[in-house]
Amino acid sequence: MKKTLVLLTLDEIEGITALFDRIPWDAADESFVVDGGSTDGTREFLSEKGIREVGQEKKGRGEAFRIAFTEAKGDVLCFFSPDGNEDPSDIPRLFAAVEAGADLAIARRFGRDARNEEDDQKLPLRAWANRAFTWMANLLFNHGPYVQDTINGYRAVTRSAFDKLAVDAQGFLIEYQMTIRVMKLGLKIIEVPTIESKRIGGQSTAGSIPTGFRFLHGLLREIIIGKRF
Repeated sequence: MKKTLVLLTLDEIEGITALFDRIPWDAADESFVVDGGSTDGTREFLSEKGIREVGQEKKGRGEAFRIAFTEAKGDVLCFFSPDGNEDPSDIPRLFAAVEAGADLAIARRFGRDARNEEDDQKLPLRAWANRAFTWMANLLFNHGPYVQDTINGYRAVTRSAFDKLAVDAQGFLIEYQMTIRVMKLGLKIIEVPTIESKRIGGQSTAGSIPTGFRFLHGLLREIIIGKRF
């Protein structure tokens, strides 16, 4: 099984400089970055390190996923964002989960042996929203073991599964749509517990309220279309 590591970046110079040497590059057979138009030196830093960049004319995380599968040679792709939230040591574990039979492996931020970055906050609003959307996805679409983190973008997915999903969501909705459609098709999901750390520099581009409305719209659409995708 040929493995591809894909870095997703947008102005992550602080994160990538802090994490670059911790990324287990040898866990994959090939690696490249899909950059959404960084202007802070991220692209130049990775170029100096010999990491191939794939251009992304249309912005958005959903488009980045689709571009990655077009460019990759691997049978399984692992997506990693070097913003500080994601622990690079989990990359081999996500690949291992796929090798163990998963069609989709997700780094789980909730439940046993895991941590969400908002766990120490009195009002972890984003974590609550995540769990609510996760509960709805399990209730409506899942016929297997309960999936505790349907939204986290830190994941690995096989090419064969991705081709069946026909994902067309834009932005951060792509991961939720992907998980829901894996559930609909009865494909196998394995979750790997992860410790989510604080973001290193920069700002998240996922505003809570607009992102929540997009997720709600995406959920309603998946209810209506069923398996017609």
